[in-house]
Amino acid sequence: MRSSDRGYVTAEAAVVLPALVLFAAALVWALMAAAAQIQCVDAARAGARAAARSEPGPAVVAAARSAAPGDARVAVEREGELWRVRVEAPTPGPDALSMRLSAQAVALAEDMVGAVP
Repeated sequence: MRSSDRGYVTAEAAVVLPALVLFAAALVWALMAAAAQIQCVDAARAGARAAARSEPGPAVVAAARSAAPGDARVAVEREGELWRVRVEAPTPGPDALSMRLSAQAVALAEDMVGAVP
């Protein structure tokens, strides 16, 4: 090794190390966002099942909130014979990376099963 090459490894490590840390942080954020999206989907399904069983409105919202991320919004509406539950939540992490996650589930109302139109 020539004496003029000394210190290159240190300089390269000083450049590469922050990039690796940033990449690892981005991966962790993406995993947290994916987990929050899965929670939104599960919460919407739980709410739709509760609504389909003709549970009262507050019980439907409570069922959805119990499976949703902490600061999620839950909306429940009935459209004809269908119950529609929508769950929206921000991604976890810094505000600069914030996005809205959402999921929706639809279920046939139990009182419509077997009903003759």
